[in-house]
Parts: sequence; structure tokens; C-alpha cells
Amino acid sequence: MGTTETGAKGKAGNADAGDTADAVAEAISTAPREEAEGLDGGDDTAASADGPGLGLFGWIRWFWRQLTSMRVALILLFLLSLAAIPGSLIPQESNDPVKVQDFLKNHTTLGPIYTKLGLFHVYSSVWFAAVYLLLFISLAGCIIPRSWQFIGQLRGRPPRAPRKLDRMPAYATWTTDTEPDAVLSVARRLLRKRRYRVEPGVGSVAAEKGYLREAGNLIFHVALFGMLIAFAIATLYKSDGNKVIVQGTGFTNTLTQYDDFKHGAMFDPDAMAPFGFTLNAFHATYAPSGPQKGTPREFAADITYFGGDGKNHNTTIHVNQPLQINGNNVYLTSHGYAPVVTVRDGEGNIAYQGPVPFLPLDGNLTSQGVIKVPDALGKGGTQDQLGFQGFFVPSFVPQSGSMFSQFPALGNPVMMLTAYHGDLGMDAGLPQNVYQLDTTNKKLKQFKNADGSALAQKLAVGDTMTLPDGAGSIHFDRVDQWASFEIVHQPGNELALGSAIAMLAGLAGSLFIQRRRVWVRTTRDAADRTVVELAGLGRSESRCVGEELTVLVGELHAEAPTAADTPDTPDTPDTPDTPDTPDTPDTPDASDAPDTPDEPVEDSPENGSDKERV
Repeated sequence: MGTTETGAKGKAGNADAGDTADAVAEAISTAPREEAEGLDGGDDTAASADGPGLGLFGWIRWFWRQLTSMRVALILLFLLSLAAIPGSLIPQESNDPVKVQDFLKNHTTLGPIYTKLGLFHVYSSVWFAAVYLLLFISLAGCIIPRSWQFIGQLRGRPPRAPRKLDRMPAYATWTTDTEPDAVLSVARRLLRKRRYRVEPGVGSVAAEKGYLREAGNLIFHVALFGMLIAFAIATLYKSDGNKVIVQGTGFTNTLTQYDDFKHGAMFDPDAMAPFGFTLNAFHATYAPSGPQKGTPREFAADITYFGGDGKNHNTTIHVNQPLQINGNNVYLTSHGYAPVVTVRDGEGNIAYQGPVPFLPLDGNLTSQGVIKVPDALGKGGTQDQLGFQGFFVPSFVPQSGSMFSQFPALGNPVMMLTAYHGDLGMDAGLPQNVYQLDTTNKKLKQFKNADGSALAQKLAVGDTMTLPDGAGSIHFDRVDQWASFEIVHQPGNELALGSAIAMLAGLAGSLFIQRRRVWVRTTRDAADRTVVELAGLGRSESRCVGEELTVLVGELHAEAPTAADTPDTPDTPDTPDTPDTPDTPDTPDASDAPDTPDEPVEDSPENGSDKERV
């Protein structure tokens, strides 16, 4: 019977010590606390025993608690990361609709499945938006109560000294002839000097610091919240367009000026920033020889631009050095050549004259292009539209035996063209690709030679290609350069950058700032001398508390030295500061709990075994 009672008492002592440790951790922490009561205000166990009694509002409250828990927030953040993977691996309609069409053509089984799942527009799909919004709400539900609790702790005061300071992880004591009030006065001054929040008591001083640890945690989560807002703003209000500009021509920021244009769901075309620019010259240099022959050394575009002030400004745009104007970034993305041609129709009139951009096919700028002349007339004045397609080679080498450029710079420019006449299909009102000629159109006929072969001719600068039956001609005048620019308007970048910096700062604060408390107590002994006790407690196991208490003891001991008939320095045990495998201390009796009305501080398996005396 006695053995049973002893075992029960030991278990009870362990439970009390564990409860005390939990109470200490909970007192220092500002994490949101879960209520121990059931959702309907009663006990969960009793409710489950009596049958379900949550009701509608109970279930809503339960769902809200689950959604706003940090565990669910982390799960949603993980799901959002997984949901973004298809957007990186599968072509997106908003970025490259041509690749989407090619994917659908090449994958007849997967294509329809991906379409139904919305994998070709991941970031605007319903399921991605659902995860995003749930994460948004979950973070808000986590941050708001945690912030109020943190504000409450900021307004609170450090708890008064526990009754048994010698059970704290860091502890020091000595006897001095200095008056107790004088010792406490010095202690308050030293603690304030070390930026502690000090609370005087009766015969003791309580101090606490490290509040910014939880502030760093909150800053991290608020910054993550700001990052989500920045992402939403950028997705809804962004715009992204491309424009090919030939040397000597310009661009104005209006919707009709773009070659292709993409924008967010809430983008307003009427709110586009007023600016424009003209391409004055383009400079490109390449490695002339060696293994890196033909590798670009420098791309630079000299432009004249105007902004909201209406004044002209000259600048040079380099690769990865965009022009920033009115909240837009103008990037230099690519460059090529635009042969300048003069096309005459069957009446001898100039039907078209100007540069025609050809699109590069390889690194040496072998290019392909199309020339469309919808206003051409045939002999007799009847409409007979003309079309040309072919290749342009900036550095043609006859000995190569092929129509491929041997170097990207202009050396021996040559153009190989074939010609068509008839109906180009441009009057049907349907959009066409300006860089492609629809040769499958039955109303468009290819010119033939006298022997019936397709008409094709290689043209150098200054050459003319004459069409059969007096249908007209095309003259190769010269070669200009073109540059492609990407104009990006993406609001929210400043918010995203600020949020990222705040996240790093908050994370650093939560990792490196230690929450800790220090108590100083003075009492009179039997010889009417002053007994000084100092103790420290940290939220996590760290040498910071012991080291800081050591410094504080040294400073206070210098002001209140040990009495003459006692050792000159405070006692220090022979045990190491932080043992590798600390022995588990005996569980204290429940009657030894410290007398602190605010929060109990007690010997526990966490702090009792790591006690260090300074």
C-alpha cells in the first residue's frame, strides 16, 4: 500500500512539474492560445458522450478555428507552392499561346484533360484562386489575434520574483554589507542600462527583455501577407506587350501600337501611361573569331523618348538595363534585320516602299520573312494583290552551298524570294500573322517560270526581281536594323520588395532575439547582513541567459561587494555550465510551487536540469 502511494505521489509530482513548465512557456509565449472548452461553450468530451450538439454556429466556429490555425496556414502555403508547379512546366496561354496550340496538337489525350483542369491558365484558374484566397484568410486569422495578444504583453509588466529563485536555470547569490535598498537601486540602474523593462517590487526587482522576438515573428507573417497582396495586385493590374521597331521609326504607348499584348483582369486601357520613343540607332558587336565566333558582345539601342512632361530625352537601352518611365519598364529583348524594298505593281506604280522585318532563325541571324502588298494592281487596273516570302542572310558565303548566314553581322547581305499573286485574304476581316503567308489559300497563286517551275530569285542590295507577264517588280534597296522591345507594367513590385526585406528582418529577429527574465532579491540574514539573489530564465535553452546574468552579477558585485567575513566572489559550482546529458532532477512537490499570482515559475524537466550558478 505504501509503495502504491509513493508511486502515485511521484506521478503527481511529475505531472505538476510538467504543468509548471508548460505554464512558464505559455506565459512567455505570445502564440494564440486554444480554448480548452468545447465549441458550444461546454466540455468536448461531455458533448461527444451526450451526442453531437455543435449546431450550425458551432460548426462554423470550428471551421474558422481550423482555417485560422498556423498548421492549416502552412498546409495551404505548401499547396500553393505545389499549384504553381504546373504553371512553370506546362505552357500558359497568357505567355505563349502558340506553344499551347502546339501542345494540344501533339498531345491529343493529355491536351483535353489539361484544358478541363485549367492547367493552361494556372494562375487564373478557379482552384488556384481558391487556395490563394484560403491562404489569405488563414494568415489574416492567424495574425490578428496574435497581434492583439502581443500588444497586451507589451502593455504588461514583468512578473514579481518567485519565492525560490535558486530553482531557476541561472542563479547567483552572495552576502554584502550594502543596504538592501541601495542594492536594488543599483540593480534597477544596471538593468535599465541593458535595456530591460524593470518593475520594482517589495524587496525585489523584476526585469524582462526580448519582446522583439515575437515582434519579428509577427513581422514575418505580416510581410508574407503583404507578399500575397503584392502578387494579387501584380496579377490583376499588370500589362505586358512587345513591339518590333525598325531603325528610324517610333512607338507610342497605346493599345493599337503593340504587336502582341497581355494584361490582367482589372487592367484599364484608358489608364495607360503617356509615353513613347523613337529608335535612332542600334549597335551590335560580335566575337569575330575563335570558339566564341558570332557570340554577341554588346547590344545597345539609342532612343529618344518623351514622358508625361512632353519633353524629349536621349538615352541608350542595354540588355537587362531597361528604361524606366511612368511606372513602366522598357526592355531590349532581341534584334534583327529589315530589308528595305520597293514594290511596283502591274501599272508601274509604287504599291509599297519601306522596311520589312525578317525574324531570325538561328544565332547567325539567318531570317525568314513575308512581304504583303494588298494595294497592288495588275495590268489593266484590276486588283491583283502581291505577296513575297523568303529568307534573308546577312553574311552569305557562296562557297557554303546553302542559304545560311555564316556570321550575324552584315557582310554580304542576300535575300532569296518567291512571289505570289491573287487574294491575300486580308479583306476578309480576320486577323492574320504579319510574318506568315497563307499559301494554302486557293485564291493565291505562285508565279511560275516559262518552264513551269516556281519563280525564285536571289537578290543582293540593288538587285530587282521582275515578275512574269508584267505583273510588277520588287527592288532590294538597302538593309536596316530592327529591335524588339518588351514594355512591362507590373504594379506591386515595391510592395513585394519591401515585404521580402521585412520577411528576412522578421525571421532574423525571431531566430536571434532571446526572450528572457531576470530577478534580483535582497533579504536580511540572522547577522543583519544583506543577502543578494539573482536568477534568470529564458524561453528557450540558451547560454545567453547565463552569460548575461554573469555580466550583471559582476557589475552588481562591484557596487555591492561581498561582506568582509565571506568569500570575495559569489559561489560557483564545479559542474559545467551546460552538461551534454543532464540528469533528470527529482520532481518537486506541488507545495513548492512559486508564489506568483501572474504566472508560476517552477523547477521543470526543461529548466531544472540546466540550472547554472554564476
